[in-house]
Amino acid sequence: MTAQTAFPGAVSSADVPFNKKPVSPAKVIGTVIGYASMILCSLFILLPFIWMVLASVKPNNEVFMVPMKWLPSVWHWENYANIWTDSSMLLWVGNTVFFAICVTFLQVFTGSFAAYGFSKIRFRGRNTLFLIYIATMAVPWQAYMIPQFKMLSAIGLADTRWSIILLQAFGAFGVFMMKQFYDTIPEELSEAARLDGLSEFGIYRKVILPLSGPSIAALGIITFTNTWNDYMGPLIYLRSPDLYTIQLGLKTFISQNSADYAMIMTGSVMSVLPILIVFLLGQRQFIEGIATSGMKG
Repeated sequence: MTAQTAFPGAVSSADVPFNKKPVSPAKVIGTVIGYASMILCSLFILLPFIWMVLASVKPNNEVFMVPMKWLPSVWHWENYANIWTDSSMLLWVGNTVFFAICVTFLQVFTGSFAAYGFSKIRFRGRNTLFLIYIATMAVPWQAYMIPQFKMLSAIGLADTRWSIILLQAFGAFGVFMMKQFYDTIPEELSEAARLDGLSEFGIYRKVILPLSGPSIAALGIITFTNTWNDYMGPLIYLRSPDLYTIQLGLKTFISQNSADYAMIMTGSVMSVLPILIVFLLGQRQFIEGIATSGMKG
């Protein structure tokens, strides 16, 4: 029994035409031009990285050949094995990973915890204190790096791992970013948790943090990337070669092998690759966290 026999007057799905609005040619052309422009911009941005990767496996005399030659005549994949034996790459990567993980953990913890206080706890002068704290982002680090160095030297922390970890354990940007997200969380959740007897730390740990995954991921990726790429901080505070990060190590390697361009490009690829992997793994949470941190609910 069909629908028409069971229900007289019913319309069969086969009789319903597709409800598609006509698309104007101008809109189609605009869409094609938009996608083509984005593809060209993406290629323009990726072009230097593609050239660096190809240069890392070229013979040394082909890296800066004129006219430029994109593909190598002989692919020297062994450069990626030689960089580990011809330099202290393992030590540099280990130090950089240690600094990046420690600083990222501390900044995420201190930033999210301070942001919770500014967002969910009401106290006298809260907004004024927050504005003063955020205003420190307008002061360039070069303006106070010498006083910081003198203070760390006075207490004997210069040329130690603590000099990098302690100076970067707090960040106004992380507090600002996390507060923007916490402001979107309904206040009723915190009030209900207080009525249930949770302390402020309990509310932060059991209510707020489980809802903060995307923003924490975004802040973690940003902090990890900045710490990994930091050059000036380790250059000022670290003097011992066994504390060098990958940025300082590559600078030393370049000064010692200034004519070995292929190996220099190999080291540069090795310094960029971990950041690329971290971003690719967390890009969804990163985009979601950046988007939700700017919303007001």
